[in-house]
Amino acid sequence: MYSRFQEGLDLANEKFPLKIEKTCGVFGLLVKLILWCRRINELVDGPNASHIIPEALDRCEESLEDIFNGRLFDLLDAALSDTVSRFPVDIQPFRDMVEGMRMDLWKFRYNNFDELYLYCYYVAGTVGLMSVPVMGIAPESKATTESVYNAALALGIATQLTNILRDVGEELALMKLIKLNCCARAMNHLVPQDELAQAGLSDEDIFAGRVTDEWRIFMKKQIQRARKFFYEAEKGVIELSSVSRWPRRGKRS
Repeated sequence: MYSRFQEGLDLANEKFPLKIEKTCGVFGLLVKLILWCRRINELVDGPNASHIIPEALDRCEESLEDIFNGRLFDLLDAALSDTVSRFPVDIQPFRDMVEGMRMDLWKFRYNNFDELYLYCYYVAGTVGLMSVPVMGIAPESKATTESVYNAALALGIATQLTNILRDVGEELALMKLIKLNCCARAMNHLVPQDELAQAGLSDEDIFAGRVTDEWRIFMKKQIQRARKFFYEAEKGVIELSSVSRWPRRGKRS
């Protein structure tokens, strides 16, 4: 399994030819953190996802305690341990991410945005909260720590909302490719069901790929919501340590 995630480190070293932690230590340590997140996500969204049982995620959550206490099972554990041992990283966002992966196993519809927001927090907002201690807040910043964390959370929410809108199109294209009238993956479109109904749309409209005026209005509102969170996130970028700002500034594009 490690060889798959080694690609992430190889890519980082390709972008930064010298040893990554010497040229841009914060990015090297963030890569290690993100590799753990990807490892967890692969359990429910990877090639073996259909075989994953909730107990596998229970074991992942239990292993977090070991990692944060320096008891390591493999190199990926060691990579995350290296990051969390250097910064005041809280374990709770990691636990919450595992909870989000559990939701992926059983919850495929969200009745309203409040429900969807909670899911977005679990699977993506948590990454923002994990990252702030590593990226650091600029010494000259006058912002409160809470406001910086709120901006990091907003970035995670915005990114996940964007992913959801992207996945709607990708999964519908897959459904058409395999010529199915209904497919489990396409059913998991994650848009708020009450807003879909208010727009006069149904699941059948989405699965049929009908691009109507109602659909355009609905999608415009979803995009505007994601942009709102991106704009909220940008307020916190300038408060980060200077070495951490440029990749975040490029995120929205």
